[in-house]
Amino acid sequence: MGVRSIVLFVIAIVIAALAALNWGTLSAPTAMSLGVTTVTAPLGLVMLGLTVLLAAFFLAYVLWLQGTVLLDARRHTKELQAQRELADKAEASRFTELRTFLETQENAHMARNGERHAALLARIEQLETALRQRAEQADNTLAAHIGQLEDRLDRRAAAATASTPVAVTPLSAAPAPVAFDPRP
Repeated sequence: MGVRSIVLFVIAIVIAALAALNWGTLSAPTAMSLGVTTVTAPLGLVMLGLTVLLAAFFLAYVLWLQGTVLLDARRHTKELQAQRELADKAEASRFTELRTFLETQENAHMARNGERHAALLARIEQLETALRQRAEQADNTLAAHIGQLEDRLDRRAAAATASTPVAVTPLSAAPAPVAFDPRP
């Protein structure tokens, strides 16, 4: 019991005790005016009856009010539960949409990375091909320069031997220059 209930219970007991102790005075008939007429009745019992009637009315009002509050609380609880379920469904829907969005973004990112990787490999292949071609050109150019230098040396040696008689071995017996192949 709450403090209010205890106070009301004590007040009711005090009123009942006073009525029991003063029953003779409460039941003594007196002349009472009702506004239009005058009647003889025990004023104490009339007042006690009106107090009991008022208490019964307030008790009925409190019970009705408590019932209304309970019904409203029950209705609000049901509405709250329905709203909570809707919120949970909406949250689950948002999580599903977020998961789908993230998966889509990840797939797009992976596709872009795959395309970039393929483009990078193609570019590396092009650069390797260009490097091989330059190396071959450099080898050919170097071989041509060496050939020109050998021709000059042969001509100088021939010019020098023409002025002095010395036996010369033909150059055709010399080994041909070897071309360098950078490919493994």
